[in-house]
Amino acid sequence: MSEMGPETRTDPNLLVGFETQDDAGVYKVRDDLALVQTVDFITPACDDPYLFGQIAAANSLSDVFAMGGRPINAMNLCCFPQEGVESKILAEILRGGLSKIHEAGAILVGGHTVKDQELKYGLAVTGIIHPDRILRNSTVKPGDKIVITKKIGTGVIITGAKNDIITQDQAAEAFANMAVLNKTASEVALEFGASACTDVTGFGLAGHLCEMALGSEKQIHLNLLSVPVYPISIELFGRGLRTGVTLSNKQSAEKCVHLPHELPKEKEMILYDPQTSGPLLISVAAEKADQLISKLVERGMKDSKIIAEVLEGPTSGLFVRDSI
Repeated sequence: MSEMGPETRTDPNLLVGFETQDDAGVYKVRDDLALVQTVDFITPACDDPYLFGQIAAANSLSDVFAMGGRPINAMNLCCFPQEGVESKILAEILRGGLSKIHEAGAILVGGHTVKDQELKYGLAVTGIIHPDRILRNSTVKPGDKIVITKKIGTGVIITGAKNDIITQDQAAEAFANMAVLNKTASEVALEFGASACTDVTGFGLAGHLCEMALGSEKQIHLNLLSVPVYPISIELFGRGLRTGVTLSNKQSAEKCVHLPHELPKEKEMILYDPQTSGPLLISVAAEKADQLISKLVERGMKDSKIIAEVLEGPTSGLFVRDSI
């Protein structure tokens, strides 16, 4: 929707639109209060309906957390088949979603259901934020370190599980992490005065780092060796498995991505693997990065790592300077 950009900026109270493909819209309602609004839904990520509901809700809520906001209410978005799926399955999906809404500190205020041949579920979420505390994806600063808060590789894992290439048990760690809210990561980012923040979702790690680099007109130098990755995802990429959007993500980002040499395909694909309920990318002053990591780990985000640094340069973009 970024092609709609400038024409939408007719209201000075619209603080964040979609010019930089940020995670959510932010609209000021008074000097000390703004609304954070987002909407998202996904197809089933796993066989367990309750867990799928949790993952879908966490995925939708993540965009508010990525902006530094606090969710206050949500509405269910349900695309449910008219037949072929038992009503108790659908009820379990909604129950799982509700558990994450409550964990986020929000309430469910309603929703909408339509008949669809393909099951989908997600949320429309409204959050609140102080206009001076918005975390954007386009405000990284030279010298910043960029911290990632979860492992990546979920896209190919979901694809592998859906196609019975791996078992649900082999994907269990990734499924459990997808259900983890980005609430803690967002709170820690605000506590340490993060310069910028975004979450890693459908465009993959490279796509979202490119949004940060190009939006900020800076260079981001990524140490691929430092990126926490599910080992099973590397194995699946090595076997030639891809999601439906992995290669299109690569095509979209390749003008921004600078590789020092050709990487093995199973390692390069990690850059472009789309994530469901993925990690936050937190850009923070270098002198605060280690403390931020310690606090994240202390609060349960055990896979948090410094993966990149921000530099000035003649060409904005993502510079990959190592291999896994």
